[in-house]
Amino acid sequence: MKKLQADWLNAPGTRAVFAILNAAGFSAYAVGGCVRNTLLGVPVKDIDLSTDATPTAVMALAKQAGLRAIPTGIDHGTVTVVSDDLPHEITTYRRDVATDGRRAVVAFSTDINDDARRRDFTMNALYADASGAVVDPLCGLPDLQARRVRFIEDADQRIREDYLRSLRFFRFHAWYGDTAKGFDPDALDAIARNIDGIATLSHERVGVEMLRLLEAPDPVAAVAGMRSTGVLQAVLDSADDRALGPLVHLESTIQIPPDAIRRLACIGGEDVAEKLRLSRQDAERLRILMGGAQGDPKTSGYKLGEANARDVHLIEAASLGAALEPSILDKIKIGAAQTFPIKAADLMPNLQGPALGAALKALEGRWIESDFLLSRADLLGELGKEG
Repeated sequence: MKKLQADWLNAPGTRAVFAILNAAGFSAYAVGGCVRNTLLGVPVKDIDLSTDATPTAVMALAKQAGLRAIPTGIDHGTVTVVSDDLPHEITTYRRDVATDGRRAVVAFSTDINDDARRRDFTMNALYADASGAVVDPLCGLPDLQARRVRFIEDADQRIREDYLRSLRFFRFHAWYGDTAKGFDPDALDAIARNIDGIATLSHERVGVEMLRLLEAPDPVAAVAGMRSTGVLQAVLDSADDRALGPLVHLESTIQIPPDAIRRLACIGGEDVAEKLRLSRQDAERLRILMGGAQGDPKTSGYKLGEANARDVHLIEAASLGAALEPSILDKIKIGAAQTFPIKAADLMPNLQGPALGAALKALEGRWIESDFLLSRADLLGELGKEG
C-alpha cells in the first residue's frame, strides 16, 4: 500500500482535525491537490479533507474541540476548520444530482466512491487517511505516476458537468502532464465536441484558469493543444501562440521566472483584458506589453521601466524567432535609470497650461534624442534661444 510521507500530514494542527473526526466514528481523508502534489514531490498549498460527517457535525465537533469552524460553503458541504492557525477545508462526501455545465446541485453521501466519481481527473481522486495510507477508488495512482491527465470515467459527461474542465484539462497537463506522451485522445475528442459550452462560462472563471495555466514552467504544449481543439479561439479571438515557445526559451536563457501576463501579451487576441476579467493592474500591464517597444532599448527602459521594457523586447524577439542580445538588457537598464532633469516649475510662470505641456514634451523629446546627455542647463538654454 502506498503511504504519504509529508510534514503537513504530521503537523499537530492537521492531526488534531483528523482526530476529532475519527474519534467520533467518522471517516476522514486528505484529498485532491495535497495528496497529488505530495506523491509528485511538489509543494502543497492547501489541505482539503473529505469525510462522511455532515457539515453540521463537523461544525459541532470543531466547536467541542475548541477549534474555529467557518461555514465557507456549508450549503455545498464545505466547512473550513482552523487548527494551529492552519486552515483545513473539510467537505462532506457528495454526489451530483443535477448539473448545467457551470454549477452542480449536490446531495451528501456516506460513500467515498460517490465523492471520487464527481471529481474531474483520476489524479485528483486520490485520498489519504491520517496514517498516510493512500486510498485509490478509481485507479488514479497509475495515471499520476505516468503523469497522464485523464478524465474520470466518461470524459464527455465530466465536461458537460462543468465546461471549465476543458480549460482545467490543459492547465493540469501544463503543470503535471508528461509532454512527451501527449494528450489523452478521448479527452481531446470530448473537449472538441463540447467547445460551445465554453461560451457559457463566466469571464472570471476562464481568466483564473488561463493565468494559472500560463504560470506553468512550460505551457507551450498545453496551449498548442488548446489551439488544436478550438479552445484557444473560443477563449481569445485572434490569439496566436506561435511565439510562445520562443518566448519560454528566451525566459530560460536569461533566467527569469514564468509570468502569465508576459505570456498572455505574447499570445495576444481581441479584448483580452475584458474577456478574462483581468484586474486593473494586470490589464494595464497587458496594455503596456501589447503596445510594443518605445523606440530603442534605452528609450523603452526610460518610458516603460526596466521590467516592462525587458518583457516588451523579449516578446518582440520571440515573435521574430531571434535571440535577445545581452547588450539590449544593458541598454534597457541604463534607460530605466534616467530621470528627466526638467520640471514644470522650471518653465513657470512664463509658460502655463497647454503651452507648458507642449514645451515639456518637446524638451523631453530632445533629451531622449541626445541619448539622455543634455543637462538641465542645456535644455533650458535651448528653450531660451527659441524664446
